Amino acid sequence: MRIGILTSGGDCPGINATIRGVCKTAINHYGMEVFGIHSGFRGLVDNDVVPLTEASLTGLLNMGGTILGTSREKPFKRRGTAVSEDKPAMMLQTIRERGLDCIVCIGGNGTQRTAARLAETGVNVISIPKTIDNDVWGTDFSFGFDSAVSIATDAIDRLHSTATSHQRVMVIEVMGHKAGWIALYSGMAGGGDIILLPEIPFDIHRIGDAIINRLKKGKPYSIVVVAEGIPTVDGKKAAQYIAEEIEYETGFETRETVLGYIQRGGSPTAFDRNLATRMGGYATQLIAEGRFGHMVALQGNSMGAVPLTEVAGKLKLVTEDNDLVVQGRRMGICFG
Repeated sequence: MRIGILTSGGDCPGINATIRGVCKTAINHYGMEVFGIHSGFRGLVDNDVVPLTEASLTGLLNMGGTILGTSREKPFKRRGTAVSEDKPAMMLQTIRERGLDCIVCIGGNGTQRTAARLAETGVNVISIPKTIDNDVWGTDFSFGFDSAVSIATDAIDRLHSTATSHQRVMVIEVMGHKAGWIALYSGMAGGGDIILLPEIPFDIHRIGDAIINRLKKGKPYSIVVVAEGIPTVDGKKAAQYIAEEIEYETGFETRETVLGYIQRGGSPTAFDRNLATRMGGYATQLIAEGRFGHMVALQGNSMGAVPLTEVAGKLKLVTEDNDLVVQGRRMGICFG
């Protein structure tokens, strides 16, 4: 059995640990051959494929980024040119020429959609969910999320001292275009007073009232955690918009911090290393069992598999009845 493995979309902590989990299981337990595909689906288009051995896997467990490189190549997206329309055929040609029996696709929502399209062409595909946003449907958690939350929580912890010392409102913006999981988890873990998510509508007047009420209770500072995808006006960034509105509503000195891509970098947490290792190993088990066309998923405390046809095109979003949202409101945290 010869398998190819690629990483697509944005980088995040834990990708290399997943590659390691797939390869070590495939080589040592199942006696398979493994080939790395560079730059995501672009590598299949360009036939940029190299063999992976035990020596290739040294030092990967705690390494950030991806040794295979990544891209946001969307080979099935038509752009009105003959070259674009030939990309699926070029990928299939690479798979045939290299004698690959299965392709393992590591990535987020876009990757899952492309993997599902690739499976429709008859290619044996197994996918693994990767995203710091934790918005891939069908899995309780994606690796990379815990690492991003840990980074954001540490930043919020550090802002507390400045907020209390200067009696300021501190607004911190974390990643999350459509899903507010990072803001929710880091905001709760970091003791945020106001947490704004793309999924839950907010009223800026209520936010101002919440900050003023904290002052009346003897707390002349506040921590506001916002996801980057919350609605704003005039194209303003989330933190800038909220900070300006808070100053206007309350008159309180307000400062903003944008974490940005720092949330994607560096070593994965122990949780993400173990999750990535488990997902990589289970992906190889699915290949050995011939259960193609599935995405590996964490379901409770166990590994499972979800058909790619059910995953593609869906998002896992925060809902009003989420336990953390409900408990946060009971504790007096403002969600808008």
